[in-house]
Amino acid sequence: MVIFKKNNDINIYISAQVANGRSIGFVPTMGALHAGHLSLIKKAKEDGTLAVCSIFVNPTQFNDKKDLEKYPVSTEADIELLISAGCDVLYMPDVEEIYPGGAANTKTFDFGYLDTILEGAKRPGHFKGVGQVVARLLDIIKPAKLYLGQKDYQQCMVITKLTEMMGLQEMEVVICPTMRESDGLAMSSRNRRLTEPQRVVAAIIYQCLVSIQSKQHIGSFAVVKKECEDLLSAKGFEPDYVALADARNLKLLDNYNTDTPMVALIAAKIGEIRLIDNMLL
Repeated sequence: MVIFKKNNDINIYISAQVANGRSIGFVPTMGALHAGHLSLIKKAKEDGTLAVCSIFVNPTQFNDKKDLEKYPVSTEADIELLISAGCDVLYMPDVEEIYPGGAANTKTFDFGYLDTILEGAKRPGHFKGVGQVVARLLDIIKPAKLYLGQKDYQQCMVITKLTEMMGLQEMEVVICPTMRESDGLAMSSRNRRLTEPQRVVAAIIYQCLVSIQSKQHIGSFAVVKKECEDLLSAKGFEPDYVALADARNLKLLDNYNTDTPMVALIAAKIGEIRLIDNMLL
């Protein structure tokens, strides 16, 4: 695996690879890697692309500075994991490489409705920061395929819209299934911050999603939503939202509509840790 820290160096390397007929597959991350990230690298390899991963903890997408300060960093372990997964190229820029004129002078994007609901409503400015950094990374890497994990469903939709706004229709966005622990908990870098008692109950989020899925043909979503909120609260969570939406555009639904592809989405805090998950219905 080749490691780059400067835009110019990785540009030269990738240009040479493309000139030799290689296709670029890109996995953007903020480090603290787990099996979910590695599954994206492996998918890129299976697709025959040159697997490029970036590690950059983007300050502009944290609306809570404490969250940024506590974000786990495990660079040496991440590098070992990427090597074991067969990653070809790792890009580890500093802030000056991503935002050479400062973040305030870097282009941002308006995601409209997607930025006003769920994660957008709960984390003001978050998707603005996500769009800002992903646009910069795509400009630098210029991949043929971009690999994302379904766990961040709304973010996947935001980034897909971003690629359209950037005129990157020829670039394929590949959304891969959420990787889960044995008890169903969605793999996340934030899981490392859970205490042992918190980790024991964390899978209740997945159980709620399964309940929402299983009752779509027999129940009212309002009833199931209340059941999930009460269960989460009883286990020590503070539910941010339990929502049902059209899976194609994230338009929120008041009730089940089996004629529409749906997605259930949950966000909840336990202690200082905020977890999100979703399930296609």
